[in-house]
Amino acid sequence: MSGDAPVVGRHGSASSSETTRRANLSLVLSLVHHSGALSRAEITRMTGLNRSTIATLVAHLGELGLVYETAAATPAQIGRPSPTVRATSSTAAIAVNPEIDAVTIGLVGLGGEVIRKIRFATEQAPSAREVANITAAIVEGMRTELEQSYRIVGIGVAVPGLTRADDGVVSYAPHLGWRDEPIAAMIAEATGFAVSAANDASLGAGAELLFGAGKGSHDLIYLNGGASGIGGGVISNGVLRTGRNGYAGELGHTLVNSAGVACHCGASGCLETEVSLARLQRLVGLAGADLEVVEAALHAGTPELVLPEIHRQLDFLAIALRNAVNVFNPERVILGGFLATVFSLAPDYLIDRVTSLSLHGPGEVVQISRAVLGTNILMIGAAELALSGVLADPLLLAVEPVA
Repeated sequence: MSGDAPVVGRHGSASSSETTRRANLSLVLSLVHHSGALSRAEITRMTGLNRSTIATLVAHLGELGLVYETAAATPAQIGRPSPTVRATSSTAAIAVNPEIDAVTIGLVGLGGEVIRKIRFATEQAPSAREVANITAAIVEGMRTELEQSYRIVGIGVAVPGLTRADDGVVSYAPHLGWRDEPIAAMIAEATGFAVSAANDASLGAGAELLFGAGKGSHDLIYLNGGASGIGGGVISNGVLRTGRNGYAGELGHTLVNSAGVACHCGASGCLETEVSLARLQRLVGLAGADLEVVEAALHAGTPELVLPEIHRQLDFLAIALRNAVNVFNPERVILGGFLATVFSLAPDYLIDRVTSLSLHGPGEVVQISRAVLGTNILMIGAAELALSGVLADPLLLAVEPVA
Protein backbone atom coordinates (compact mmCIF):
# COMPACT_ATOMS: atom_id res chain seq x y z
CA MET A 1 0.00 0.00 0.00
CA SER A 2 1.27 3.46 -0.85
CA GLY A 3 2.29 5.72 1.98
CA ASP A 4 0.54 8.72 0.46
CA ALA A 5 -2.89 9.17 -1.04
CA PRO A 6 -3.86 11.62 -3.75
CA VAL A 7 -6.51 13.96 -2.39
CA VAL A 8 -9.88 12.61 -3.49
CA GLY A 9 -10.97 14.10 -6.79
CA ARG A 10 -7.76 16.02 -7.35
CA HIS A 11 -8.04 17.70 -10.71
CA GLY A 12 -5.59 17.05 -13.50
CA SER A 13 -5.41 17.01 -17.26
CA ALA A 14 -7.59 14.79 -19.43
CA SER A 15 -7.45 12.98 -22.75
CA SER A 16 -10.29 12.67 -25.26
CA SER A 17 -9.32 9.10 -26.15
CA GLU A 18 -12.14 6.60 -25.73
CA THR A 19 -9.81 4.44 -23.66
CA THR A 20 -9.76 7.18 -21.01
CA ARG A 21 -13.53 7.71 -20.91
CA ARG A 22 -13.73 6.68 -17.25
CA ALA A 23 -10.94 9.08 -16.35
CA ASN A 24 -12.67 11.93 -18.15
CA LEU A 25 -15.99 11.19 -16.45
CA SER A 26 -14.15 11.18 -13.12
CA LEU A 27 -12.43 14.46 -13.91
CA VAL A 28 -15.63 16.27 -14.87
CA LEU A 29 -17.60 14.89 -11.92
CA SER A 30 -14.84 15.81 -9.47
CA LEU A 31 -14.63 19.35 -10.82
CA VAL A 32 -18.37 19.88 -10.50
CA HIS A 33 -18.53 18.18 -7.09
CA HIS A 34 -15.79 20.34 -5.60
CA SER A 35 -16.89 23.57 -7.28
CA GLY A 36 -20.62 23.32 -6.59
CA ALA A 37 -21.53 24.46 -10.08
CA LEU A 38 -19.64 25.11 -13.30
CA SER A 39 -20.72 26.14 -16.76
CA ARG A 40 -19.89 23.83 -19.63
CA ALA A 41 -17.58 26.55 -20.91
CA GLU A 42 -15.69 26.60 -17.62
CA ILE A 43 -15.34 22.80 -17.64
CA THR A 44 -14.07 22.96 -21.21
CA ARG A 45 -11.44 25.52 -20.22
CA MET A 46 -10.38 23.66 -17.05
CA THR A 47 -10.05 20.23 -18.66
CA GLY A 48 -8.71 21.18 -22.09
CA LEU A 49 -11.30 18.91 -23.73
CA ASN A 50 -13.39 20.18 -26.62
CA ARG A 51 -16.98 21.34 -26.23
CA SER A 52 -18.60 18.33 -27.89
CA THR A 53 -16.68 15.94 -25.63
CA ILE A 54 -17.76 17.88 -22.55
CA ALA A 55 -21.37 17.81 -23.74
CA THR A 56 -21.18 14.02 -24.14
CA LEU A 57 -19.55 13.51 -20.75
CA VAL A 58 -22.05 15.76 -18.96
CA ALA A 59 -24.94 13.96 -20.66
CA HIS A 60 -23.53 10.60 -19.52
CA LEU A 61 -23.11 11.81 -15.95
CA GLY A 62 -26.68 13.08 -16.10
CA GLU A 63 -27.90 9.64 -17.19
CA LEU A 64 -26.10 8.22 -14.16
CA GLY A 65 -27.96 10.67 -11.93
CA LEU A 66 -24.77 12.41 -10.80
CA VAL A 67 -25.21 15.87 -12.34
CA TYR A 68 -27.95 18.01 -13.84
CA GLU A 69 -27.96 21.15 -15.93
CA THR A 70 -29.69 24.49 -15.51
CA ALA A 71 -29.92 27.47 -17.81
CA ALA A 72 -27.08 29.97 -17.60
CA ALA A 73 -27.68 32.72 -15.05
CA THR A 74 -26.48 35.38 -17.51
CA PRO A 75 -26.14 35.00 -21.26
CA ALA A 76 -22.63 34.74 -22.66
CA GLN A 77 -21.43 37.80 -24.48
CA ILE A 78 -20.71 35.82 -27.63
CA GLY A 79 -22.66 32.80 -28.86
CA ARG A 80 -25.24 30.76 -27.04
CA PRO A 81 -25.39 30.75 -23.21
CA SER A 82 -23.45 27.86 -21.65
CA PRO A 83 -25.60 25.69 -19.36
CA THR A 84 -24.56 25.37 -15.73
CA VAL A 85 -23.69 21.87 -14.50
CA ARG A 86 -24.50 21.04 -10.88
CA ALA A 87 -23.89 18.00 -8.70
CA THR A 88 -26.96 15.99 -7.77
CA SER A 89 -27.21 15.96 -3.96
CA SER A 90 -29.56 12.97 -4.03
CA THR A 91 -26.45 10.87 -4.58
CA ALA A 92 -25.10 11.00 -1.06
CA ALA A 93 -22.98 9.46 1.66
CA ILE A 94 -23.45 8.99 5.39
CA ALA A 95 -20.77 10.46 7.65
CA VAL A 96 -19.99 9.28 11.19
CA ASN A 97 -17.79 10.96 13.80
CA PRO A 98 -17.45 9.37 17.25
CA GLU A 99 -16.22 11.60 20.07
CA ILE A 100 -15.80 11.13 23.81
CA ASP A 101 -19.24 12.60 24.54
CA ALA A 102 -21.29 11.98 21.40
CA VAL A 103 -21.64 10.29 18.03
CA THR A 104 -22.45 12.67 15.18
CA ILE A 105 -24.02 11.29 12.02
CA GLY A 106 -24.60 13.29 8.86
CA LEU A 107 -26.10 12.95 5.41
CA VAL A 108 -23.91 14.66 2.80
CA GLY A 109 -24.76 14.95 -0.88
CA LEU A 110 -22.56 15.36 -3.91
CA GLY A 111 -21.36 18.94 -3.98
CA GLY A 112 -20.44 18.78 -0.28
CA GLU A 113 -23.91 19.79 0.93
CA VAL A 114 -24.56 18.71 4.52
CA ILE A 115 -28.23 17.83 4.24
CA ARG A 116 -28.74 16.62 7.78
CA LYS A 117 -26.69 16.23 10.95
CA ILE A 118 -27.69 14.41 14.12
CA ARG A 119 -25.66 14.53 17.34
CA PHE A 120 -26.37 11.61 19.66
CA ALA A 121 -24.98 12.50 23.11
CA THR A 122 -23.42 9.77 25.23
CA GLU A 123 -22.76 9.76 28.97
CA GLN A 124 -19.25 8.46 28.43
CA ALA A 125 -16.89 7.66 25.61
CA PRO A 126 -18.75 5.16 23.41
CA SER A 127 -17.26 1.78 22.61
CA ALA A 128 -16.79 0.79 18.99
CA ARG A 129 -19.77 -1.56 19.23
CA GLU A 130 -21.90 1.24 20.66
CA VAL A 131 -20.91 3.52 17.78
CA ALA A 132 -21.93 0.83 15.29
CA ASN A 133 -25.25 0.30 17.07
CA ILE A 134 -26.00 4.03 17.33
CA THR A 135 -25.18 4.49 13.64
CA ALA A 136 -27.41 1.57 12.68
CA ALA A 137 -30.30 2.87 14.78
CA ILE A 138 -30.15 6.38 13.30
CA VAL A 139 -29.79 5.06 9.74
CA GLU A 140 -32.75 2.74 10.30
CA GLY A 141 -34.81 5.68 11.52
CA MET A 142 -34.03 7.46 8.24
CA ARG A 143 -34.41 4.35 6.09
CA THR A 144 -37.68 5.29 4.38
CA GLU A 145 -36.47 8.76 3.49
CA LEU A 146 -33.11 7.44 2.29
CA GLU A 147 -34.68 4.81 0.08
CA GLN A 148 -37.23 7.19 -1.42
CA SER A 149 -35.10 10.29 -1.94
CA TYR A 150 -31.41 9.35 -1.95
CA ARG A 151 -28.91 6.92 -3.38
CA ILE A 152 -26.42 6.18 -0.60
CA VAL A 153 -23.03 5.12 -1.92
CA GLY A 154 -21.55 4.26 1.48
CA ILE A 155 -20.50 5.43 4.92
CA GLY A 156 -17.34 7.30 5.89
CA VAL A 157 -16.11 7.37 9.50
CA ALA A 158 -13.88 10.13 10.90
CA VAL A 159 -12.09 8.62 13.91
CA PRO A 160 -10.11 10.60 16.52
CA GLY A 161 -7.31 8.06 16.59
CA LEU A 162 -4.82 5.97 14.62
CA THR A 163 -6.86 4.30 11.89
CA ARG A 164 -5.55 1.95 9.22
CA ALA A 165 -6.62 3.19 5.82
CA ASP A 166 -6.77 -0.19 4.09
CA ASP A 167 -9.22 -1.97 6.41
CA GLY A 168 -10.67 0.70 8.72
CA VAL A 169 -9.27 -0.84 11.90
CA VAL A 170 -8.62 1.66 14.70
CA SER A 171 -5.27 0.67 16.14
CA TYR A 172 -5.39 3.18 18.97
CA ALA A 173 -7.88 5.89 19.93
CA PRO A 174 -6.78 6.76 23.47
CA HIS A 175 -9.55 9.17 24.37
CA LEU A 176 -12.18 6.68 23.26
CA GLY A 177 -10.35 3.80 24.91
CA TRP A 178 -10.19 1.80 21.68
CA ARG A 179 -7.45 -0.62 20.63
CA ASP A 180 -7.54 -2.72 17.47
CA GLU A 181 -11.23 -2.09 16.86
CA PRO A 182 -12.52 -2.99 13.34
CA ILE A 183 -14.93 -0.07 13.30
CA ALA A 184 -15.48 -0.12 9.52
CA ALA A 185 -16.43 -3.79 9.53
CA MET A 186 -18.65 -3.32 12.58
CA ILE A 187 -20.65 -0.49 11.02
CA ALA A 188 -20.85 -2.33 7.68
CA GLU A 189 -22.30 -5.37 9.41
CA ALA A 190 -24.77 -3.25 11.40
CA THR A 191 -26.01 -1.12 8.48
CA GLY A 192 -25.46 -3.12 5.31
CA PHE A 193 -23.54 -0.29 3.65
CA ALA A 194 -19.96 -0.22 2.43
CA VAL A 195 -17.86 1.56 5.08
CA SER A 196 -14.45 3.25 5.08
CA ALA A 197 -12.72 4.84 8.06
CA ALA A 198 -9.76 7.19 8.50
CA ASN A 199 -8.26 9.64 10.96
CA ASP A 200 -10.52 12.64 11.56
CA ALA A 201 -7.85 15.33 11.19
CA SER A 202 -6.61 13.88 7.91
CA LEU A 203 -10.15 13.90 6.57
CA GLY A 204 -10.57 17.47 7.83
CA ALA A 205 -7.43 18.49 5.96
CA GLY A 206 -8.81 17.08 2.74
CA ALA A 207 -12.17 18.78 3.26
CA GLU A 208 -10.59 22.20 3.83
CA LEU A 209 -8.37 21.73 0.78
CA LEU A 210 -11.24 20.82 -1.51
CA PHE A 211 -14.10 22.90 -0.13
CA GLY A 212 -12.74 25.39 2.40
CA ALA A 213 -9.92 27.73 3.34
CA GLY A 214 -7.29 25.69 1.53
CA LYS A 215 -9.02 25.67 -1.85
CA GLY A 216 -6.45 26.36 -4.56
CA SER A 217 -3.52 25.43 -2.31
CA HIS A 218 -1.16 22.52 -2.91
CA ASP A 219 0.81 22.57 0.34
CA LEU A 220 -0.98 22.99 3.65
CA ILE A 221 -1.18 21.76 7.21
CA TYR A 222 -4.50 21.34 8.94
CA LEU A 223 -4.55 21.11 12.72
CA ASN A 224 -7.79 20.32 14.53
CA GLY A 225 -8.58 20.52 18.23
CA GLY A 226 -11.50 18.60 19.71
CA ALA A 227 -12.67 16.99 22.91
CA SER A 228 -10.57 13.94 22.02
CA GLY A 229 -7.34 15.89 21.56
CA ILE A 230 -5.38 17.41 18.68
CA GLY A 231 -4.72 15.83 15.31
CA GLY A 232 -3.30 17.02 12.04
CA GLY A 233 -3.21 16.43 8.34
CA VAL A 234 -0.40 17.35 5.96
CA ILE A 235 -0.95 17.92 2.25
CA SER A 236 2.17 18.32 0.14
CA ASN A 237 2.03 19.04 -3.58
CA GLY A 238 -1.67 18.20 -3.52
CA VAL A 239 -1.13 14.81 -1.88
CA LEU A 240 -2.36 13.87 1.58
CA ARG A 241 0.61 12.39 3.44
CA THR A 242 -0.88 9.39 5.20
CA GLY A 243 2.24 7.40 6.02
CA ARG A 244 2.61 3.63 5.56
CA ASN A 245 -0.59 2.65 7.41
CA GLY A 246 -2.50 5.91 7.48
CA TYR A 247 -1.19 7.07 10.87
CA ALA A 248 0.63 10.23 9.76
CA GLY A 249 -0.30 13.65 11.08
CA GLU A 250 -0.31 13.10 14.84
CA LEU A 251 0.93 16.63 15.51
CA GLY A 252 -0.83 16.65 18.87
CA HIS A 253 2.09 14.56 20.12
CA THR A 254 4.76 17.04 19.14
CA LEU A 255 7.04 17.82 22.10
CA VAL A 256 6.40 21.41 23.20
CA ASN A 257 7.43 21.35 26.88
CA SER A 258 10.45 19.34 27.98
CA ALA A 259 9.37 19.86 31.61
CA GLY A 260 5.73 19.03 30.87
CA VAL A 261 3.35 16.49 32.31
CA ALA A 262 2.88 12.89 31.20
CA CYS A 263 0.73 12.27 28.13
CA HIS A 264 -1.52 9.26 27.61
CA CYS A 265 0.70 8.26 24.68
CA GLY A 266 3.53 7.45 27.11
CA ALA A 267 5.64 10.54 26.41
CA SER A 268 5.54 13.84 28.28
CA GLY A 269 5.16 17.47 27.29
CA CYS A 270 3.04 16.76 24.19
CA LEU A 271 1.04 19.58 22.62
CA GLU A 272 -2.19 17.90 23.79
CA THR A 273 -1.13 18.20 27.42
CA GLU A 274 -0.68 21.98 27.21
CA VAL A 275 -3.36 23.02 24.72
CA SER A 276 -6.85 21.63 25.29
CA LEU A 277 -10.55 22.33 25.14
CA ALA A 278 -10.90 21.30 28.77
CA ARG A 279 -8.59 24.15 29.85
CA LEU A 280 -10.74 26.63 27.94
CA GLN A 281 -13.92 25.24 29.45
CA ARG A 282 -12.48 25.59 32.95
CA LEU A 283 -11.31 29.12 32.19
CA VAL A 284 -14.90 30.28 31.61
CA GLY A 285 -16.50 27.92 34.12
CA LEU A 286 -18.31 25.85 31.50
CA ALA A 287 -17.02 22.31 31.97
CA GLY A 288 -18.39 20.02 29.28
CA ALA A 289 -20.01 22.84 27.27
CA ASP A 290 -20.13 22.83 23.47
CA LEU A 291 -17.38 24.74 21.68
CA GLU A 292 -19.76 27.39 20.33
CA VAL A 293 -20.83 28.25 23.88
CA VAL A 294 -17.25 28.30 25.14
CA GLU A 295 -16.11 30.52 22.26
CA ALA A 296 -18.88 33.03 22.91
CA ALA A 297 -17.97 33.13 26.61
CA LEU A 298 -14.28 33.65 25.85
CA HIS A 299 -14.97 36.56 23.51
CA ALA A 300 -17.32 38.10 26.08
CA GLY A 301 -14.87 37.61 28.95
CA THR A 302 -12.59 40.16 30.58
CA PRO A 303 -9.35 40.32 28.53
CA GLU A 304 -7.22 40.49 31.70
CA LEU A 305 -8.63 37.12 32.76
CA VAL A 306 -8.85 35.42 29.37
CA LEU A 307 -5.75 36.50 27.45
CA PRO A 308 -3.03 35.10 29.77
CA GLU A 309 -4.32 31.55 29.21
CA ILE A 310 -4.90 32.20 25.52
CA HIS A 311 -1.34 33.47 25.10
CA ARG A 312 -0.01 30.51 27.08
CA GLN A 313 -1.75 28.04 24.79
CA LEU A 314 -0.72 29.95 21.68
CA ASP A 315 2.91 29.92 22.82
CA PHE A 316 2.88 26.12 22.91
CA LEU A 317 0.91 25.90 19.67
CA ALA A 318 3.51 28.15 18.03
CA ILE A 319 6.27 25.69 18.98
CA ALA A 320 4.41 22.81 17.32
CA LEU A 321 3.64 24.90 14.25
CA ARG A 322 7.25 26.09 14.04
CA ASN A 323 8.37 22.47 13.77
CA ALA A 324 5.75 21.66 11.14
CA VAL A 325 6.45 24.80 9.10
CA ASN A 326 10.19 24.14 9.09
CA VAL A 327 9.73 20.51 8.03
CA PHE A 328 6.97 20.86 5.40
CA ASN A 329 7.24 24.49 4.18
CA PRO A 330 3.46 24.86 3.66
CA GLU A 331 1.62 27.70 1.94
CA ARG A 332 -1.05 27.63 4.62
CA VAL A 333 -1.72 26.44 8.13
CA ILE A 334 -5.43 26.02 8.79
CA LEU A 335 -6.73 25.69 12.34
CA GLY A 336 -10.00 23.98 13.18
CA GLY A 337 -12.04 23.13 16.25
CA PHE A 338 -11.05 24.81 19.51
CA LEU A 339 -7.66 25.73 17.98
CA ALA A 340 -9.57 28.07 15.68
CA THR A 341 -11.22 29.55 18.75
CA VAL A 342 -7.91 30.17 20.50
CA PHE A 343 -6.49 31.68 17.32
CA SER A 344 -9.50 33.98 16.87
CA LEU A 345 -8.85 35.60 20.25
CA ALA A 346 -5.31 36.71 19.38
CA PRO A 347 -4.54 36.00 15.71
CA ASP A 348 -1.64 38.45 15.36
CA TYR A 349 -0.01 37.04 18.48
CA LEU A 350 0.19 33.53 17.01
CA ILE A 351 1.25 34.73 13.56
CA ASP A 352 4.08 36.79 15.07
CA ARG A 353 5.23 33.88 17.25
CA VAL A 354 5.30 31.38 14.41
CA THR A 355 7.08 33.83 12.11
CA SER A 356 9.72 34.65 14.71
CA LEU A 357 10.34 31.02 15.72
CA SER A 358 10.42 29.49 12.23
CA LEU A 359 13.30 29.55 9.79
CA HIS A 360 13.27 32.72 7.75
CA GLY A 361 12.26 31.16 4.41
CA PRO A 362 9.27 28.99 5.36
CA GLY A 363 8.25 31.30 8.20
CA GLU A 364 7.91 34.31 5.91
CA VAL A 365 5.64 32.67 3.34
CA VAL A 366 3.22 30.65 5.44
CA GLN A 367 -0.29 32.01 6.01
CA ILE A 368 -2.25 31.02 9.11
CA SER A 369 -6.03 31.07 8.99
CA ARG A 370 -9.13 29.64 10.57
CA ALA A 371 -11.00 26.73 8.97
CA VAL A 372 -14.14 27.94 7.19
CA LEU A 373 -16.18 24.72 7.14
CA GLY A 374 -16.87 25.03 10.86
CA THR A 375 -18.63 22.16 12.60
CA ASN A 376 -19.43 20.53 9.24
CA ILE A 377 -15.80 19.86 8.38
CA LEU A 378 -15.64 16.25 9.60
CA MET A 379 -19.01 15.42 8.07
CA ILE A 380 -17.76 16.66 4.69
CA GLY A 381 -14.39 14.94 5.10
CA ALA A 382 -15.91 11.59 6.10
CA ALA A 383 -18.44 11.78 3.27
CA GLU A 384 -15.64 12.50 0.79
CA LEU A 385 -14.03 9.24 1.90
CA ALA A 386 -17.25 7.34 1.14
CA LEU A 387 -17.77 9.14 -2.17
CA SER A 388 -14.20 8.57 -3.35
CA GLY A 389 -15.01 5.40 -5.29
CA VAL A 390 -17.76 7.07 -7.31
CA LEU A 391 -15.63 10.16 -7.90
CA ALA A 392 -12.80 7.96 -9.16
CA ASP A 393 -15.08 5.90 -11.41
CA PRO A 394 -18.63 7.20 -11.93
CA LEU A 395 -19.47 4.13 -14.00
CA LEU A 396 -19.55 2.13 -10.77
CA LEU A 397 -23.13 3.41 -10.54
CA ALA A 398 -24.03 2.34 -14.05
CA VAL A 399 -25.88 -0.72 -12.74
CA GLU A 400 -27.61 1.18 -9.95
CA PRO A 401 -31.06 2.73 -10.37
CA VAL A 402 -31.17 6.50 -10.23
CA ALA A 403 -33.14 7.75 -7.24
